Amino acid sequence: MNKLQSDEALTRVTLDASRRNIPIELVPRDKVKSLEEAAEALGIQPANLLKTLVIKKSDDTFVFALIPGGRKLDWAKLRSQLGVNKLSLPDSGVAWDVTRYESGTITPFGSHSVLPVYIDASVFEEPVPEHIGLGSGDRGHGLLVHPQDLVTGFDATIADISAPE
Repeated sequence: MNKLQSDEALTRVTLDASRRNIPIELVPRDKVKSLEEAAEALGIQPANLLKTLVIKKSDDTFVFALIPGGRKLDWAKLRSQLGVNKLSLPDSGVAWDVTRYESGTITPFGSHSVLPVYIDASVFEEPVPEHIGLGSGDRGHGLLVHPQDLVTGFDATIADISAPE
């Protein structure tokens, strides 16, 4: 991703957050190699750093599934939540087409396509974190947001859709 693409991604994220009245913090960071490094760069616990997965339904529509660090998507639970029999994880090219973000930077904020957002219920177990981390559309930044602001701003669904890794 070149500087122009990076700036454009961060602008999309910032504008979308503003339109949704969601306070966010973009945190500059160096390249990271692990969940732990990424969480440390944001000043949060690894369990509070969420990966944003683009999930394809059998009718060729998509949803976002936000899964905390240390957990994995539970396909059966998500199928049940969505009332479908088949889901898949599209390749990075399809994810790019849907979001206009590179794999590893995907976020619901400023996505090219507006998709339903499903957040794993474990994020809201007590004590609920002050902030969670997400991709920012750019490898040089992380994004911090209060979990309830994310739910409210995206009208997200909180559901049990993960399992321990």
